[in-house]
Amino acid sequence: MSRLSSRYRATGADRPFGNLLPAHGVAMEGYFWRFTQPDQGRTLIALCGVNTSPNGERWATLGLAAHPNRVLHTCAQPGALDNPHALEISANSVFRADVDEVHLDLGPDARLDIRVNNPVSWPRRYYGASGLFHFVPALNQYWHPWLLGGQASGTATVGDETWDLDGAQVYAEKNWGREGFPESWWWGQAQGFAEPGACVAFAGGIVRAGLLKTEVTVIVVLLPGGRLVRVGDPLISPVRARVTDESWSLHCAGRRYSVRVEGFGRLGDAHVLPVPIPSQRRNVPGAIEHLGARMTVEVRRRGGEVIWTGESALAALEHGGIARARAEVLRRGGGPDDTDAPPLP
Repeated sequence: MSRLSSRYRATGADRPFGNLLPAHGVAMEGYFWRFTQPDQGRTLIALCGVNTSPNGERWATLGLAAHPNRVLHTCAQPGALDNPHALEISANSVFRADVDEVHLDLGPDARLDIRVNNPVSWPRRYYGASGLFHFVPALNQYWHPWLLGGQASGTATVGDETWDLDGAQVYAEKNWGREGFPESWWWGQAQGFAEPGACVAFAGGIVRAGLLKTEVTVIVVLLPGGRLVRVGDPLISPVRARVTDESWSLHCAGRRYSVRVEGFGRLGDAHVLPVPIPSQRRNVPGAIEHLGARMTVEVRRRGGEVIWTGESALAALEHGGIARARAEVLRRGGGPDDTDAPPLP
């Protein structure tokens, strides 16, 4: 890679037909996996944020959360590494992952050892889920769901239970940006539909770059037959989003497709997940995350013909914002720093 290309990519942007999976070198590069077992009524997530403080110190935000037993383990781990040439991440002996495997050890009651088989990768080479925004330097957030299906093999230790995850549906994504996360965002993902090949994901929030500030939501639907429907370009297929801590309503009437996503989760059942603030070298409560929520999806052609409808009772739905998440921690009786975890003394 030329020096000019490396400098461009270090802003968070990618060229057309570029590989979005390797590390960019921005302040936060987030990696996320989700496993769904419809026959067991179970879901599990593993996350790793590789963060770089202003003085160059690198550390990881790590987490494992599960439904329905409501296990949540998080930590900040010094010494994180990710590869600028391939999707390879490590944090000492606590976390290790690449495109084929995920290994996480947060203690005797929070472990994950998984291999991904028959992966269903993002099918479009020109750009990722963020569309033309991938080409814009220095945004506060980019998003790309790079794995839209596959089967897991391996196990997870979740509290006092050991889960056999063989055959579980797999989803994985990346997000990255200048300083962690936007001031407000919303996100969702679901498998566990009647058709095992279907996968839905969306992400939205306030996007900033210099004087540019706009609200953008992108919806991705992998239909059961393998066709990908993506909407969310502001001028071509804008998405209207109405989101609370318990409800997600997204609608797009684009030039080719109309997509509607409705989601609901009870606030008392949600986790509060940490997000990193790289410049402050710490994690803070930042996201209200439902792991066993309900999602309905409808995709129509522009003329009105219904292409696909689906419903999942194992959806993940997230509403992000540091002030909102801290308020929820306090409402539950926790301290304001319950998910804070400074990586170093």
